Amino acid sequence: MSGINEAGVRGGDVIKDIGTDDDWQPTVIESLCMNCHQNGTTRLLLTRIPFFREIIVSSFSCDHCHWSNTEIQSAGEIQEQGICYTLKIKTKQDLNREVVKADSATTRIPELDFEIPPFTQKGSLSTIEGLLERAVSGLEQEQPARREADPEVAARIDEFIKKLQELKDVEEEFTLVIEDPSGNSFVENPMAPQKDEALTVTRFKRTIEQDKQLGIRADDDDGENENDGEEPAGNDLETMREVIIMATNCDSCGHRTNEVKSGGATEKQGTKITLHITDASDMTRDVLKSETCAVLIPELEFELGMGGLGGKFTTLEGLLKDVKDLIVDNNPFVSGDSGVSDKVQKINEFGAKIEKIIAGELDVHIILDDSAGNSYLQNVYAPEPDPEMTIEKYTRTLEQNEDLGLNDMKTEGYEQEN
Repeated sequence: MSGINEAGVRGGDVIKDIGTDDDWQPTVIESLCMNCHQNGTTRLLLTRIPFFREIIVSSFSCDHCHWSNTEIQSAGEIQEQGICYTLKIKTKQDLNREVVKADSATTRIPELDFEIPPFTQKGSLSTIEGLLERAVSGLEQEQPARREADPEVAARIDEFIKKLQELKDVEEEFTLVIEDPSGNSFVENPMAPQKDEALTVTRFKRTIEQDKQLGIRADDDDGENENDGEEPAGNDLETMREVIIMATNCDSCGHRTNEVKSGGATEKQGTKITLHITDASDMTRDVLKSETCAVLIPELEFELGMGGLGGKFTTLEGLLKDVKDLIVDNNPFVSGDSGVSDKVQKINEFGAKIEKIIAGELDVHIILDDSAGNSYLQNVYAPEPDPEMTIEKYTRTLEQNEDLGLNDMKTEGYEQEN
């Protein structure tokens, strides 16, 4: 945040709590310009973006050298899991996708072997094209001095900059990966609530090193007492299999989380459970959704891929509410200046349909497709067959085995040296 630390201003002294005052204006402070070292102006605004929660928007400008800089920082909590977005960019239209990139995120373009490590750039609210332009600007910044000190290196960087700029023409497909251990980054799905075939979203458990980088683990904590503060319990579902319910409670702040993981092995076949929802009473059915399970509602042309929402043990109503929260309530591009009217209307209509399903007013099917075979939906007619539910076992494809990490798994003779 340009000039704030240098001016000795503390965020708590200038940033007000979020309120309902329509006349509330950004806080304006005088701060040092890091370009010409004269005084410029920084404007700070604490606001709330769904899914990204509270953010600090900082805009710096200098009247002397006309240098300006805009960035964001997360003012909310670090999420329980990290998140990784992998986007296949095929057309120039993909460059218009909006992106929330936290400063803890790593940005990669595998085709160019290019990576921007975490904490080397401040957080930003931009587009894919804006991210590329920012990367080019960062490389060009030191080029004048580099050309004098090492012309050969500077020439190679000029060549690389040219390759980055050519990406904006999208003459060939390329991949953008944004991996954020804080879980506070976001890449727009312009087709929401429908599935985006070009975008893959996965959630992951942070490593000890990532926890240290985020400041939520002490530097000398190597995870020897990893179970402190957690209350793991094995719960045997008689009609299913063993699951592990991990609950974390904090006596200091009252924060609670829970996560469900399968306690058994990956099944030999995948499982596809289809339920025809005919009545509001179906909402009370228990659901075990593993982290490898996709959720589909064909009538709404909706698909939430593997990894979405993580593992959950809830009711059907709870699962649908979580879907609505993810797609509608926690979508950062539905409200404010980022919202495009037709897109907002489409997403809000989807949310209204979810509410009708919960109320039993909309006749739809919900499908749980788990390639690992570790998900479950309650049969309320047990031990008799459920007339509204079908369970199909299927053989996984090579791609599904790859997603589960099974293709390279060695289960026999693994103790032998290669």
